[in-house]
Amino acid sequence: MAEEEAKPLTYIPETILKKRKNNEQWALRKKEQLEQRKFANKKNKSEYIKKPEEFVKEYRYREVDLARMKHRMKRKRTELVTPESKLLLVIRIQGKNDMHPTVRKTLYDLKLRRVFSAVFVKVNAAIIEKLQKVEPYVTYGYPNLKNVKELIFKKGYAKIDKQRVPLTDNNMIEQALGKHGILCIEDIVHEIANVGPHFKEVTHFLWPLELNKPEGGLKGLKKVFKEGGESGNREHLINELIDKMN
Repeated sequence: MAEEEAKPLTYIPETILKKRKNNEQWALRKKEQLEQRKFANKKNKSEYIKKPEEFVKEYRYREVDLARMKHRMKRKRTELVTPESKLLLVIRIQGKNDMHPTVRKTLYDLKLRRVFSAVFVKVNAAIIEKLQKVEPYVTYGYPNLKNVKELIFKKGYAKIDKQRVPLTDNNMIEQALGKHGILCIEDIVHEIANVGPHFKEVTHFLWPLELNKPEGGLKGLKKVFKEGGESGNREHLINELIDKMN
């Protein structure tokens, strides 16, 4: 058997080798700079001390927010006394440091801890009262069946042991809700859309929906929707906003 001919070694020009070495050194320096920046930002945040006037400003905002909430609670609420649908989708659209703790707690009770998070709720007196308290920070309305289905299929997650778990396994759903006759994701959609007898168990099983920021953003006004703002009751027009955020 003839011996194989020795293949010549591939020659790499010195300029290319130098360029590779420079690129590797540049990448290492860039990585170090990025890590230093992250560390510096974290340190600055931890060492940042608010000025007295910032505390005063936040306190005033919160007191104004509390006064406005009390004023809203005195108003007669007739919009949802005889609702067109028992089902509402509530979306948090704003609210940070200017909220009074009472208002913030109500948002948390609704499971709306983050801006652009959303939850399905059943209309009753307690929900109407909560919506009054947080009206400038949420918008809500009657989602149609198409949007209920798409929201659950696209944005739906389960809450398992306080963890956010994708709804990809019907066995997981059956294990948690099978005793209520809910065995798959289609059953979840049906139960929510029809506000069925186990609506509470299903919504407790679901993690709050995390929607996208709508294209073009929001106006940022704390006026109700009917007065040209973004908050409050949109009735069936909530479906237009859902399409932009799903």
